[in-house]
Amino acid sequence: MTGLTEQQRIDIVRYRLENAWNTLAEVESHRENGFYNTAVNRMYYACYYAVSALLIANGIVTKSHDGVRHQFGLNFVLTGKVSPEQGRFFSRLFSKRSTGDYDDFINHTLETVDELLPQAQVFVKTIADMLNVWFAEHSK
Repeated sequence: MTGLTEQQRIDIVRYRLENAWNTLAEVESHRENGFYNTAVNRMYYACYYAVSALLIANGIVTKSHDGVRHQFGLNFVLTGKVSPEQGRFFSRLFSKRSTGDYDDFINHTLETVDELLPQAQVFVKTIADMLNVWFAEHSK
């Protein structure tokens, strides 16, 4: 993401945040159809897209999911810009997504989805609120 113009960076951040909201909107369909592992996957990716937008907005470059989680923790959780609870939620959601995607015989339940979804919505909104301040400062 280095070498971007300010407008390109704004556009990428806006695109990733939009992706976060759109991906979060997919969860309900997967939930209703009983695809709970996929619902957890989409929640994680919604949060991931939001965090990656926040990192890009702040000029932080990562190359992996672990890098995104690490830089988020280092630059936003440890500095108090985001609560430790939200940091733990993001890590927990990553873990649940990984087990649901890669481990045999792991099937998330409706209860898991219903527990995680409101937290994912709050998480994305928290990041979106931070980015809206950033957009106001960086838009012409």
